[in-house]
Amino acid sequence: MPVITLPDGSRREFDHAVSVRQVAESIGAGLARAALAGKVDGRLVDLSTELDRDAAVAIVTARDPEGVEIIRHSTAHLLAQAVKSLYPTAQVTIGPVIEDGFYYDFAFERPFTPEDLEAIEKKMEELAASELEVKRSVLPRDEAVRFFRGLGEEYKAEIIESIPVNEDLSLYTQGEFTDLCRGPHVPDTGKLKAFKLMKIAGAYWRGDSNNEMLQRIYGTAWGDKKDLKEYLHRLEEAEKRDHRRIGKALDLFHQQEEAPGMVFWHPAGWVLWQTIEQYMRQVFADNGYQEIRTPQVVGRALWEKSGHWEKFKDGIFTTQSEERDFAIKPMNCPCHVQVYNQGLKSYRDLPLRLAEFGSCHRNELSGALHGIMRVRGFTQDDAHIFCTEDQIQDEVSVFIDLLHKVYADFGFHEVLIKLSTRPEKRVGAEEVWDKAEAALQQALDDKGLKWELQPGEGAFYGPKIEFSLTDCLSRVWQVGTIQLDFSMPERLGATYVAENGAKLTPVMLHRAILGSMERFIGILIEHYAGYFPLWLAPTQVVVLNITDKQSEYAEEIAKELKGHGLRVATDLRNEKIGFKIRAHSMLRVPYLLIVGDKEVEARTATLRTQKGVDLGSYALPEIARKLVDEAASRTISA
Repeated sequence: MPVITLPDGSRREFDHAVSVRQVAESIGAGLARAALAGKVDGRLVDLSTELDRDAAVAIVTARDPEGVEIIRHSTAHLLAQAVKSLYPTAQVTIGPVIEDGFYYDFAFERPFTPEDLEAIEKKMEELAASELEVKRSVLPRDEAVRFFRGLGEEYKAEIIESIPVNEDLSLYTQGEFTDLCRGPHVPDTGKLKAFKLMKIAGAYWRGDSNNEMLQRIYGTAWGDKKDLKEYLHRLEEAEKRDHRRIGKALDLFHQQEEAPGMVFWHPAGWVLWQTIEQYMRQVFADNGYQEIRTPQVVGRALWEKSGHWEKFKDGIFTTQSEERDFAIKPMNCPCHVQVYNQGLKSYRDLPLRLAEFGSCHRNELSGALHGIMRVRGFTQDDAHIFCTEDQIQDEVSVFIDLLHKVYADFGFHEVLIKLSTRPEKRVGAEEVWDKAEAALQQALDDKGLKWELQPGEGAFYGPKIEFSLTDCLSRVWQVGTIQLDFSMPERLGATYVAENGAKLTPVMLHRAILGSMERFIGILIEHYAGYFPLWLAPTQVVVLNITDKQSEYAEEIAKELKGHGLRVATDLRNEKIGFKIRAHSMLRVPYLLIVGDKEVEARTATLRTQKGVDLGSYALPEIARKLVDEAASRTISA
């Protein structure tokens, strides 16, 4: 009879087969009430699952990430049930869990309206309150096809027909509604207490634009109403911080239909860009990188040789000249190898670090474009390190330290790390991949860093470490990367002379810290809501006069501060001082300097923060010293 081992190491013996629910009840009534599913020997199962052998069992509740995922999947079924209840002729298709929620696609004879969405959500609440039992059953594939076809669910039947003939399928029934699903699911609909439908969108059946258009309903679901409320608040904050809205308000950039996926940078936005670029340029110089520049238009043959053409040809902009095919550069790495290949290299020349603010273009689908976060034309803080195998660990270690320092300077201190291993479609021998993956894992472990494995998510030429930032709204942004590549240098003929005189192929480390400059600036805009720290602000200080009598002194102050390298503007308009303060506060200028007759006489200025805090009057040298020190130290909060 089964012996059940719990997560704390304790054991429970039963003299009969036992369900996961009964295991939860044996632990305590409170846990049994909270239980959503179980984890048996690491595999998620329904509470109804019977155990007739020894097993390690954990009870999953809404406090567990897996529990929240189960809630979301079950809520997708609740949505489908509500739609079928209100609109019986609607057909259900697929309804997966996505980040922070779920969606379900429907075929229906007319478009759903916002009023429909309200009715559907109300019906979901009724069904949840009914505490309908969720029951699992199993059918052979062909019987399942007949079952759903009998219900008029042609899309569901088509999905099942694509499954191998000899497979049994699990179905889940709640009330009058049955759906195909691998599971597990909550034991009853009463466990679904915190959800909201968000929006309606169009979606092609099976993601193919040649197929019919379906209607997709998006929703979110959480373990309790407090978490739901916090999520909706984060969405509200994210809307306020939308980089497109703030970019327009601060006159940083714009985009227009004549150049889809491209960015028109305005003077203030370009100052922000250049501040970041010049900072990164100094980072390159201080850490042994040599900056280069490579062409924008490069012959197709190079991309075929590197392997990029076969992998990415649909996303590459192309052109022709004199009957030759050319690619608009989609990435920088093959061009960097061409620079490396000029002249004979010795082991003494390695590691060689080549950096470029490389301008790239990719033909992204129009539906995927999103402000400056997802564009067709972008610039990377790209670099490639050519080194020997013995130098890999040191180079990766030094890069990781550098990356953390750069992120801290921008105000990001929580960095998530993931190791992405060989994808299904790749180049290079298996033993090469084994060596590359082991090298990156060793580099992470040697630094004692916490990391997560992402199987199959590596680049086609090598594994990679991905670095993600967490912003003020707890959103995660994948930004930096270092990729280990044994294949491309060999494909493109890169060599060096070893100490014993042999010609060897160098290892190539692809690395970026900020990634796309455009995307990183978008992240900064939303993280700070446009209230940039002093060192990043396009205009760091504005000098305001109260009347025309102080104009000359205001200009004198501006000239002095500019001499200290500060970005200064003056506002000498014949307007009330309150009006001018509000105007520049709306533009999120970090500091305002206000001068009236009293300040002119004392040779001082009143210092005011962008949040409206009056810091008092200071002599000009003291103000200059304070602002210069703050900018130089990259202090995050003024």
